[in-house]
Amino acid sequence: MTKDIQARIDARREQATLGGGQARIDAQHAKGKLTARERIDLLLDQGSFEEIDAFVTHRCTNFGLDEQIHPGDGVVVGTGLIQGRPVAVFSQDFTVFGGSLSEAYGAKICKVMDAAMKLGIPMIGLNDSGGARIQEGVVSLSAYSELFSRNTMASGVIPQISAIMGPCAGGAVYSPALTDFIFMVEGTSYMHITGPDVVKTVTHEDVTSEDLGGARVHEEVSGCSHFTCADDAECLSRIRRLMSFLPSNNAEDAPRKPTDDSADRAEVLLDSIIPESPNQPYDMKTVIEAIVDDGDFFEIQENYAANMVIGLARLGGRSVGLVANQPSVLAGVLDSNSSEKGARFIRFCDAFNIPIVTFEDVPGFMPGTQQEHGGIIRRGAKLLYAYCEATVPKLTVITRKAYGGAYCVLSSKATRGDWNVAWPSAQIAVMGAEGAAKIIFRREIAAADDPAKAEADKIADYKQRFDNPFSAAERGLIDDIIQPSETRARLIRALELYSTKRDSMPAKKHGSIPL
Repeated sequence: MTKDIQARIDARREQATLGGGQARIDAQHAKGKLTARERIDLLLDQGSFEEIDAFVTHRCTNFGLDEQIHPGDGVVVGTGLIQGRPVAVFSQDFTVFGGSLSEAYGAKICKVMDAAMKLGIPMIGLNDSGGARIQEGVVSLSAYSELFSRNTMASGVIPQISAIMGPCAGGAVYSPALTDFIFMVEGTSYMHITGPDVVKTVTHEDVTSEDLGGARVHEEVSGCSHFTCADDAECLSRIRRLMSFLPSNNAEDAPRKPTDDSADRAEVLLDSIIPESPNQPYDMKTVIEAIVDDGDFFEIQENYAANMVIGLARLGGRSVGLVANQPSVLAGVLDSNSSEKGARFIRFCDAFNIPIVTFEDVPGFMPGTQQEHGGIIRRGAKLLYAYCEATVPKLTVITRKAYGGAYCVLSSKATRGDWNVAWPSAQIAVMGAEGAAKIIFRREIAAADDPAKAEADKIADYKQRFDNPFSAAERGLIDDIIQPSETRARLIRALELYSTKRDSMPAKKHGSIPL
């Protein structure tokens, strides 16, 4: 009897391993995609995967489904290790019913998500699915709703990472959208609410799935995705790298990584990186890479709202979140997209105890009807709100311009910034000298015998007064004026000091500004 049962176990396990069968596996490979199990093997440390619910099957009898039974029912779930640290994972199997979600399939994912919350470990979802299993009707829709609820409850408690490695359509997109980061694979993955056929019927637009919701569209246009990868292998490798910067849950700190990069290293390059002309750009990424440990900067949403740079790095072995204006793109101004990009990242860092380092060179907010009508007031406030609300250490380095409301927004001292310093090149004022002089001295300039000379004199006077860090320093609005070459050493010392920071927010259910 025991031998018979064991034989049945082995047969079902083999059936589960084969998913929808060899022919469908071959078809998956022909599309340049890995199978659900192959993806797990690449994602996790070798031999660490512990599968659960491999024998689960659906219970639907509609439309002949009772004659199509596959152990595992189209999704592989379990736990494993990434760099020796435990994670939970599910991997959708497109070879079984096109990866479509059933009641049983949804219950499997919910079980592993519940386990992740109990254990305080990250949840990683590898998505490759045609959506809800149509044959099950509302039951499959309810299964999706169960996932959405758990995504919401887990937000800010454990890191949630989504990889889109094939189709992801309809209501299925909302589970990834509720997670912290989304990875997409170029050429084989897409996300959209309604497909090309529905779009054609309703709006009469002709569009492909790729142009509607492909990886590049969501990275560069919509901002829904955070990373675009060339293939499955690169995607999984980058997820592993991301995890190295993150804690397992919101009660822990990110793991320290030893480095041979000296904490006292001076970067002389930075003493000359700011151009003589205030209107000339430079690359803020060069500044970041010169300061962080080993020049290792893991940028996020590189090709969306590129006037703001966000990403993860280490200083003295500690994980930090970097938020920086990019003078080489739109002069580093803040606009609607960059504000929301920064706000969401700041909130993530705050949720998971990652200090925030801001590099500021901002002439202000983007002007124009497109921005005003597009809600820059509402969306810019999100960035301000995120900075003010964050209780992690907040360190700010003003490299050059810090003008107007943008100065206030970017973790200024008055908005609960902890350690704020400026380079000698810093210009901290309501606005640039030319605009300010024309407003303040409009009448004097107009009445002068030589208006052009008068205007030039007033601009020069304003520059002397405000195009420097002294006014802010005299009022304690910055803590120090430092040499650019010593920025790394000073940041590392500040991080060490503020590692014991304790701050809180007034007791409330939640604020009224969603990010």
